[in-house]
Amino acid sequence: MGNRSRVYAAALSVSIAGFATWMSSEHFRSAPYVPTKGDEVTIGYGSTHYENGQKVKLTDKPITEVRAQQLARNLMSKDEIQFRKSIPNVKLYQEEYDVYLDFVGQYGIGNWRMSGMRRNLLEGRYVRACDSLLKWKMQAGRDCSVSSNWGSHGCKGVWTRQLERHKKCMSVQG
Repeated sequence: MGNRSRVYAAALSVSIAGFATWMSSEHFRSAPYVPTKGDEVTIGYGSTHYENGQKVKLTDKPITEVRAQQLARNLMSKDEIQFRKSIPNVKLYQEEYDVYLDFVGQYGIGNWRMSGMRRNLLEGRYVRACDSLLKWKMQAGRDCSVSSNWGSHGCKGVWTRQLERHKKCMSVQG
């Protein structure tokens, strides 16, 4: 990585590219929907709650793309605060920060806190942290790394997204 150095996660925030990647992975939907079997009701770019904490319901009215972006920024801001607190004294490259925050956006802070990614980062094992991304391959009890499960709604996308995260994470390892 040349002369680059990791910096404390507490000093980082999601990059424009990281936020754009997250939004494009979530795909804009104006009306509430359930993305995959077993998921929470979602609207916009993956928002499951409004700013006041109220859960999105299937009966909610559709929203505009501008409103969806507002909800996404709000969600990302809340996720970032919890994410940074969960890895005190951990140094990351911006790309790693974006990848792991994208994971938090999809799987939630609770899953992040118990993940091998977080545990490995706390121990300074960056490659192992990247590899731990590949353990998150299940959706509604189906192993999405198995191509015979790709006919299940969203399963192929779950695995593809993990492979993309892993590739980005590994690209900055020295």
